[in-house]
Amino acid sequence: MKNWIYTLLLASALLINNCAEVADETEEWIYLFNGENLDGWDIKIAGYELNENPFNTFRVEDGMLRVSYVDYDRWDGELGHIYYHKPFSHYHIVVEYRFIGDQVTDGPDWGFRNNGIMMHSQSAESVTLNQLLPISIEMQLLGGDGVNERTNGNLYAPGTQVKIDGVLQEEDWIASNSRTYHGDDWVRAEAIVLGDSLVQHILDGEVVLEYTDVIMGGEGPLHYDPAVKRYGEPLGSGYIAFQAETHPTDFRLVKILPLIGCTDPDARNYKSYYVVLEPGACEY
Repeated sequence: MKNWIYTLLLASALLINNCAEVADETEEWIYLFNGENLDGWDIKIAGYELNENPFNTFRVEDGMLRVSYVDYDRWDGELGHIYYHKPFSHYHIVVEYRFIGDQVTDGPDWGFRNNGIMMHSQSAESVTLNQLLPISIEMQLLGGDGVNERTNGNLYAPGTQVKIDGVLQEEDWIASNSRTYHGDDWVRAEAIVLGDSLVQHILDGEVVLEYTDVIMGGEGPLHYDPAVKRYGEPLGSGYIAFQAETHPTDFRLVKILPLIGCTDPDARNYKSYYVVLEPGACEY
């Protein structure tokens, strides 16, 4: 693997181990959720047009981005996603989330304490009316039932494929090595994403899953536009989205550290953690 990947991993280890918010004073984190409203986000729920938000599923309350079902009588297939409006390619994302309350009536068993960070996703605008999931790579956010084991931070790959240890994976679901997260406590989930080259899923500061060579391929997702899915093409950038999959979920922190920018130490906007040069980014 390329030497720069190992260099980044060393730098990333320092980032992961230094989780205190004081790090934000020197690193240029972008807060995708502003704690006040859904500005900068697009909503797409299966069966509804872009930015229709039936039953106020996605809402802001008490400074949190909430996936809420309080206005539902029952669930009738309204799988939904909320997408940040800007795409990213190389980045470190940090999310703090929790599951609360009960699953909506008639929600499927798999939707229990189930959400996810959709990365390298297609845009909200390109999702068809009845499409259930975007073409993307998902870091699953899962909670336990208090009894049974259930790994968290797994990969679900709708319309995509990855390699693990150099081997192309044919399955669209790959388990992590995490512990089970029971209860309603806040959980800090992170991912380090290096284009199509390398992705790490991180929980409690530990890498629980790592894969490489992200491409479009495999099965699904249901009802996608074939023009969007270009089989075998590397998937090195895309949008970030969160899910509405029938269980109430709170997000209190969503921030991202771009790892692409000016890599010239002589420039005044140089950052040592940038691993990819953005053309024209350097300022002298």
